[in-house]
Amino acid sequence: MRGDLSTLCSPCTIGRMVIKNRMVVSAMGTNLAEEDGTCGERLRAFHERQARGGAGLVVLGTAGVSWPAGTSQPRQLGISADYMIPSLQQLAEAVHAHGAKLAAQLHHAGLMAAADRDQGREMWVPSYPVVKQGDLQDGFLESEINNRFGKDSPAPQLHVMTTEDIQQLIESYAAGAVRARDAGLDGVEIHAGHGYILSGFLSPLMNQRDDQYGGSLENRARFLLEIVAAVRRAVGTEYPVWCKLDSAEFGQAEGISLADAKRTARMLEQAGVDALTVSAYHDGSMGIMQSESNIPHVPERMVGNAIAIKQCVSIPIITAGRIEPRSADKHIASGHFDLLGMGRKILADPDLPNKVAAGNLHDIRPCVYCYCCVSQIYVQKPIKCAVNAETAFENSRSLIAATRARSFAVVGGGPAGMEAARRLAGRGHKVVLLEVSDRLGGTLPFASIAYEPNTRLLRWLRRELAKSAVEVRLNTRATPALLRQLEVDEIVVATGAKRDLPDLPGVDQDFVFSGDEMRGMVLGDQWPSLRRKISGLTRGLTNMGALTGANKSPWLLRQVSRIWLPLGRRIVVIGAELVGLELAEFLAHRGREITVIDTASRPGAGLYVVRRMRVLHELRELGVALINLASEISIADHEVHYRNYRGQVRAVEAEHVIIAQGATGDTSLADELRAQNFVTHTIGDCNGVSYIEGAMESAAELVAALD
Repeated sequence: MRGDLSTLCSPCTIGRMVIKNRMVVSAMGTNLAEEDGTCGERLRAFHERQARGGAGLVVLGTAGVSWPAGTSQPRQLGISADYMIPSLQQLAEAVHAHGAKLAAQLHHAGLMAAADRDQGREMWVPSYPVVKQGDLQDGFLESEINNRFGKDSPAPQLHVMTTEDIQQLIESYAAGAVRARDAGLDGVEIHAGHGYILSGFLSPLMNQRDDQYGGSLENRARFLLEIVAAVRRAVGTEYPVWCKLDSAEFGQAEGISLADAKRTARMLEQAGVDALTVSAYHDGSMGIMQSESNIPHVPERMVGNAIAIKQCVSIPIITAGRIEPRSADKHIASGHFDLLGMGRKILADPDLPNKVAAGNLHDIRPCVYCYCCVSQIYVQKPIKCAVNAETAFENSRSLIAATRARSFAVVGGGPAGMEAARRLAGRGHKVVLLEVSDRLGGTLPFASIAYEPNTRLLRWLRRELAKSAVEVRLNTRATPALLRQLEVDEIVVATGAKRDLPDLPGVDQDFVFSGDEMRGMVLGDQWPSLRRKISGLTRGLTNMGALTGANKSPWLLRQVSRIWLPLGRRIVVIGAELVGLELAEFLAHRGREITVIDTASRPGAGLYVVRRMRVLHELRELGVALINLASEISIADHEVHYRNYRGQVRAVEAEHVIIAQGATGDTSLADELRAQNFVTHTIGDCNGVSYIEGAMESAAELVAALD
């Protein structure tokens, strides 16, 4: 898909800073800084890669003005001491070498200062917060809770800020801005959103003070305005300074409103800021809200608020939140906002700006909105991306020419095999990919039906492979004889997991479907072989059976099965990990009454924290019953029996049962090939189920390590 997005690619200004295009890398918490808060090689490579990809402006994520106090991550960047300046200077030089501008986001986490909590420091707050009993913790697995809130974690200690504390923090923001300027950075963004300290002061729900910093909006904004004034005095009127602002607190009836944000925006413009980044926050006690505001699942969630604020001020507006480049170009041309901020999209493909400028939108590696990246914050780990294994590993996994070109056979055309094949070819190796079925994708086509964004990744992988020098052979079984005939030097086995039915009583009955059978049904691959199991369900099946005769279209079968499935109304899914939950949601949307049963204490393993929270909420909204801690599961005559955590024996009616568990690694082919002296590697699910991220990461790791 080519297109002229000339408005998005046009230059613009923030204050006196000229930016070559309107594509901005939004500030993101990365957890990639050094232990002393400086910018080391890993963080420098991360941002330099974004600059090389064509971004006009890169905003550093959360630079702590009081580091280590007020930090939200163990490896957060600091800007609180002069020893931090040289590393920032090196970063600025690296970014500037590619024509991009660099800004620091000045930050204090306040109530969100997880590092303060973990290290026993007081967490600064405007006032004692309103305690809300939400379902946030229900979305964590026990292992995640233990890692983050283990028995050895100190209890949070809150400190209501005094006026002396406020003056101290004002000075810290001003000093941080001076360090950014002295390091050669092009501007600073003052973070006044997302529940951090300045957002807390602005929020009428979080700020219950009765002094000059609480009460009216003018009082609640006083702290932020005094910071802006101090920063301006410190760096002068010509240095670019702007603010990130919550345009609302979604889910908070008494939180920041759009009317509040519009008035605050006007005050900030009068105070001398050069631009505004329009964002939002939410009710932090609710799991579903974690993907409703600044990292939204709903496309263009914040555009309406950005338009409203744009109409109130004359300074540039930056906004983000799942906005596609083509749509952003139209919005900017219409005067709705001025610059497009991107976080997840840039993690998935740092070359996105260059591809937009070249008109090659089809070449952009798509974000699948799985929340892998942001979920890392919730478990205090470094940022990563499920579809781009080079993110945060720019120096160790990037594609460089091999020192010695070799010949490879990749066995298996799923995501791991496709990614390995294209990466091997990208390094200059000769590659043949052998796939036993009639199409590429492995289990990804099934995952794409259950979760539509996966379709974009599937299409992208297929297109990238088609553009590469990889020779693809479908309907081809990799035998030792064939591999010898091909004279390959090494073999990469990416044949996926083995999906045996678990050892449960009753699994061999006709109304019980394995995961493979369900996948075959949904994709229209296995109607003839499944005819025995589904032949008595409905007369409509006679027509469907007729489609399975000779010379009938597999494409037509797949389209029909997407709309109509030969399954009863009451379905029990056994297995509550990623596959089971996404399948339950898929079927519930098609009018089925779904019960999901698992032995685990909490559902959703395999889903990243933030996506898991959303899926669990949506399942509850759809009426799906989730039964955890079940034991002695067995399948009788259209019933599933189990013992619950109280010790009671229970039964659930089931017209059909779907087994969404039992997948295990399978290295049998690799073992056979090694026994015949082939140099063999294994990647992806054949090493154990690891889903899309594991497929992409293992492929990148292997290809990078081959030299």
